[in-house]
Order: sequence, then structure tokens, then C-alpha cells
Amino acid sequence: MTLEMRNIVKSFGANDVLKDISFSIAGGEICALLGENGAGKSTLMNILGGVLPADAGTILLDGKEVQFSTPAKSLDAGIAFIHQELNLVNDLAIYENMFIGREIKRKGGFLDAPAMIEKCREVFARMDVDIDPSLMVRDLDASYKQIVEIARALLMKASIIIMDEPTTSLTEPEIERVFDMMRTLQGQGVAMVFISHKLKEVLAVCTRYTVLRDGAMVAEGPVEGVTVDELATHMVGHQVRTESLRQERELGKEVLRAEGLSQERFHDVSFSLRAGEVLGFTGLLGDGRSELFQAVFGSGGKVRGQLYLEGEPVQVHSTQQALALGIGYVPRNRKENGIIKDMDILENGSIVTWPRNARLGVIDWGKVREGFQKQAQGLRIKMDSEKNPIGSLSGGNQQKVVLAKWLNADPKVLIFDNPTQGVDVGAKEDIYDTILALANQGVAVVVLSSEAQEIIRLCDKAVVLYHGRVQGELSGEDMTDQEIMRLATGGEMRERVESVG
Repeated sequence: MTLEMRNIVKSFGANDVLKDISFSIAGGEICALLGENGAGKSTLMNILGGVLPADAGTILLDGKEVQFSTPAKSLDAGIAFIHQELNLVNDLAIYENMFIGREIKRKGGFLDAPAMIEKCREVFARMDVDIDPSLMVRDLDASYKQIVEIARALLMKASIIIMDEPTTSLTEPEIERVFDMMRTLQGQGVAMVFISHKLKEVLAVCTRYTVLRDGAMVAEGPVEGVTVDELATHMVGHQVRTESLRQERELGKEVLRAEGLSQERFHDVSFSLRAGEVLGFTGLLGDGRSELFQAVFGSGGKVRGQLYLEGEPVQVHSTQQALALGIGYVPRNRKENGIIKDMDILENGSIVTWPRNARLGVIDWGKVREGFQKQAQGLRIKMDSEKNPIGSLSGGNQQKVVLAKWLNADPKVLIFDNPTQGVDVGAKEDIYDTILALANQGVAVVVLSSEAQEIIRLCDKAVVLYHGRVQGELSGEDMTDQEIMRLATGGEMRERVESVG
């Protein structure tokens, strides 16, 4: 199948999101669609997927003009869309989610659950993923929810598959399995649009690239011969930093210390964090780092062991208590945990400071607005109006609003859980600058990330977890991709076994 989108135009009010964009892809191609958050990538694909109407322009499939007024009509034409934000129903089982709208039924109209479960098992077997299709989606973490999204797209048997940030929450082995499947589909003549901010992945799996900037196409061509730096420069319009961002700074007193923290997903974890320090935690899927710091923040249930804040023993039982103690947490799953969809941008970016800016239960919105505007300016949040819905912003700008919320609270300790997940290279550098500025101001910072390069570039030290236990602590020249991966896969444990033998 061959797709052509010609002279596509789309505006939201006075904001021209797409300016005369033309895009094409043919069967057997994997085309990267690149650009910063807000460049127009998702809007262009939402038009193709029947989610949004174009203001002008035409879409042709195999030379025939088509119009998609609904996602169902786009899917009927052979176009499957894996959206950036998870689109699953938490209160349904995995197999029910995968067959929504396409349920297998017995004679008489009754649902054939065993048949649907078996089909799910076949897809998961192809992906080499061990998941029980009968599990409820709410019991999965974000990584496995993304895997279910990808598996659902594979069931569609589409001729064109749009993948919007499909690998954001996946580990390296899982990403490679996805890439293997993409190459298999490519050999079968399937066309794939790959939207990603991970430019190394683009070079690894894509055949072509198209770059949008501020709603206009600025570059396109074959992936062969292009570099990560060149793609990044096309995206932001200037050269992007790739050097280490670690800075020599005088660290203050110990702010946070953990001794022997244990729970179901982590075991006997101890660490120390000083004022002005950026401490990284990394590992592979299931390493327990998110659960560990959710417990530190008072949202992860009862935990064994002892936590000390500025030398005093504390037991954090709630997020309200954590906030009162000066501990903040920027969650990784923005849609489910970071934003409140029914609130506007200002409300989302200030909610944790409402009690501080209220007298007799009445919020002083002047002070609230003043604090948010200061953070919005520093973070360079792109928005038309702070009263617009939070959903009107791109993913990267939503993440900045979540960050503004916590910066307004003046925390002593600020925990970032995958802070640049689904964020473009320009917004990523802004967030890095903010983290370093916080450290320079004496805030104790924790960065949880599955990206080794993010940890290496940003953090003063790195704690590597393996199956919920501290496998090693790295700093300086020892903090390399190879050493992090060796520890994250249990390397140190294997060495100890060999030495005993």
C-alpha cells in the first residue's frame, strides 16, 4: 500500500499547527517522523488515523483519495495507530483490551473468551513476552501496558502501522524484540511510521526520515549516512549538546538517608543523598526503583527499614506528609499520575501550593498565578493561555507543567522518575538545565531512569539495581554504558560466584 498526504493544513484557533505538509510512505518502508514536542507530528498522524479532520489537503491510498472521519474508518482502510498516551481500560483484562471492538464470538453472540486468550498468547509468544492475558490491565506497570498496545496493533494486520513513541517504557531487550518484529513486518510489505525522540533507534530500524519543525517540513531523506547530531540539529534548528553535564559543585550536608529499605519489589536498599547532589538510580525492567521511591514519597505502602531526613528518623505514610517534609516526586506516567485532565494548565501547575496560598480556605489566585508564571517562563512552557486545558499542550510541555508544580513547592528533595520520557531533544535539555539549577541551589535530586546515557550525562553518582537489590554504585569514569549494563544484568553477582568456585 502507498500513502500520500498532500498539502495538509491544520490550525487550533490562532495556532497554525500544520503548514502545508506533504508526507508519503510505501509498503516495506519504515519512515521516522521526527520533531520537537509541538512540531505537529502527532497532529499529522491523528489526521491520518481519523482522530482529527484536516482544515485543507488530501489523503491518497494507492492513488485513490480517501477521507477518515473516525478512527474506525481509518482502521478499516488498513491503518493502525499506536498512540503515544496509553489507550487502555484499566478495569478490563488484557485480552478484553486487545479485542475491544473486534471481539470473537460464538454462535448465539456470546463472547468466546478462550479463543481471544489463545490469540493473545500467540502474539505474546511472537514477542517473547510472558504475560497472562487474563490479568487486569490495572495490575501492569507502564512498560507492560505499552507492550499490550504494541501487541494489539499486531493483531490488526494493518498495511500501515503508526507507532508514536512505542519504545518509551521498554528495556533494551524488549526494544530489540520490537525492532525484530518491525523488520519482519517490513519484509512482508507493511509500511510503518515510527515517531520517536530516541534518534539512535531511528538509525537502527528506519529506512527514511522526515523532520517537522514549528508545523513545517524542514528535512527528509534516507537514514543511511545521516548522524544523530544532524537529525537533532534539524529538529531544533541549532546544534544540540551531547557532552557530559556533570558539574563540580560543593555538596552540602546529608539530606536523605535510607537504611535497609525493603518491600515486595525491593530489598535491603541503603543510600545517602546530600544537598546539591544529583543521584541516579537505574537498572532494567523490574528493578524496583520506582516502587522504592514511591515508598519514600509515602505512596507505596508500608516499608521496612529506616529513612532519615536531615539526620532525623522519619516514617512517611502519605504524600501529604512527604510534601510537608519537603519531599517532591515527579512521576513517570504523566497521563495517569502527573496531570489532572479536567483541570487547566494553571491549576495543574500549582495544585501542590494551594494550601500554602490560602487563608481561611480561600485560595489567593494572584499569588498562585505569580508563582506559576515564574516557573513557566523559566521552563519555557509553550502555551497560548494558562486557562487552556492541560490536554491542549504537547507531551513535553505537559511534563514541564508537572515539573513547575513541584518547583513551586520549594522541595528539599526532588525525585524525578523518568523525567524525559516521551520528551523531545530540546525539551530534554531544558529539563536537564532545570535539574542542574536545582542542584546548584542546594536541592537534593534523585533521577530514576532506564536510559544509561541520561544517568551518565546528568548524575554525580549512579546506584544500579538488579532484581530490587543494590548491585553497585558508580561515579566518575566508572560510570559507563558497559559498566551500568553489566551490573544491571547481575554481572557483579556472577563474578562473585565465579570467584567462590
